[in-house]
Amino acid sequence: MAVTRIHTIHTGTYGAIDYICNPDKTADGKYVVSNLCVSSPSGASEQFRNIRQSVGTGRSRSECQHIIQSFAPSEVTPERALLIGQELCKALFNDEYQYVLAVHCDHEHIHNHIIVNNVNFYTGHTFETEHNQGKIPDRAWSKLRTISDELCRKHGLSIIENPHLSKGKSHWEWELDKQNLSWKEQLKRAIDEVIKVSEDFEDFLAKCADFGILVDYNPDHKIDLKFMLSEQKERNPRAKFTRAKTLGYFYESQQIRRRIESYKYQMSHSPTARIIRTTADKFQQSQGLTNWADRENMKVASKALNEMTASNSTLEELESAAHRAFAEFMVMSTPQFELSDRIHELEKQIPAIEEYRKYKVYYKNYTSLEGKSKKKYGENCRYELDQYHECRKKLKELFPDGIIPKIKDLQDELKKAREDYAKMSAERKALKKEADRLSRLAQQKRDSQRTLARYMQNEQAAKRKKGQLE
Repeated sequence: MAVTRIHTIHTGTYGAIDYICNPDKTADGKYVVSNLCVSSPSGASEQFRNIRQSVGTGRSRSECQHIIQSFAPSEVTPERALLIGQELCKALFNDEYQYVLAVHCDHEHIHNHIIVNNVNFYTGHTFETEHNQGKIPDRAWSKLRTISDELCRKHGLSIIENPHLSKGKSHWEWELDKQNLSWKEQLKRAIDEVIKVSEDFEDFLAKCADFGILVDYNPDHKIDLKFMLSEQKERNPRAKFTRAKTLGYFYESQQIRRRIESYKYQMSHSPTARIIRTTADKFQQSQGLTNWADRENMKVASKALNEMTASNSTLEELESAAHRAFAEFMVMSTPQFELSDRIHELEKQIPAIEEYRKYKVYYKNYTSLEGKSKKKYGENCRYELDQYHECRKKLKELFPDGIIPKIKDLQDELKKAREDYAKMSAERKALKKEADRLSRLAQQKRDSQRTLARYMQNEQAAKRKKGQLE
């Protein structure tokens, strides 16, 4: 299945070509081809500009078009993707446009990038003028999708049968949603992975790039944290960042800090013991010094061996148990945080209703009057009437469906929610304690294994050197 997108690049042709030709993404340039131009970023962008200036009509301010053709994971090889990309260019451009085609094979899903000059090499007509006018089936994006689907059928690949069902979503997003892999879901999963390996929030921000996440963090701004998949940016350079709040409660800056602390269940562990290296010349020159080092190393090795045998469980078993305990701890995080959100909602809703009822009396009195009496009442109670309208507006925000529950029901719900929250907190605390205990045992055994391994390596190295000297 190939999913296609096309968008216009108004400035930055060099940067776009430079990005798609990245050696790390194209197997050192193995999967890069061009038409009517060189494939180097500087050379291609210069040749694009020359054609626009010498042949172009000057009617378009756009520099080039960026086409992305993505294939399902494991459906094509880089070689086959390159072939399909070339066939797509042949059908769409008829060898009349300059373009650079690059296959990105650094991800599980292989995809083609095509940067095509916006001006016809021979006629000077602009691509957007030729193909983005008239009936919908004749427009560039529709024609691109049609050709791509035909090529997929030809090569035995799957296609999206009803792309019109996207209802405003991009072609790519529609397919991802169908697979429960929307941009938001992909982004949330990637953020979750970064959280697991971060030491603190600053470390989280630094490591996001390693997981293909772009971050916009401004602690002084009301909307302090935004995210975007770098893959999403490469498909659409004009794509906008997604607010952390839009992703959900758990992805706001404060909650990410909390989650990082929760994931750091390996709080303390035994320090790795040091083995004295006896291969230095000073040990060879002093038998007394060598004997001392051997005794110290033997003490350390014996302690490490005792620590290893202290638990009947293997390292793998301890690590697995620690992860299970921590997983249970994290599973409870979701309902607890959701309950916390509900408590905050109730704490806002209850006083808002009380305030509304307080001033509603003034509004009823006002509407029951007529003539001068109504006017006089309105002047004397202007503040209370204004407050009524403000409270009414606030209630509409809190209860969009217009149904305002009874205060008593909300108060009862709030009481129970607080009790449940306290119970959950106690259970999560116990799970966290057990996860920490198992983690410390695992770390202790891991360090002991490393200590023994270093001890054996040192002994072997010392014997080899001694044998050489003799």
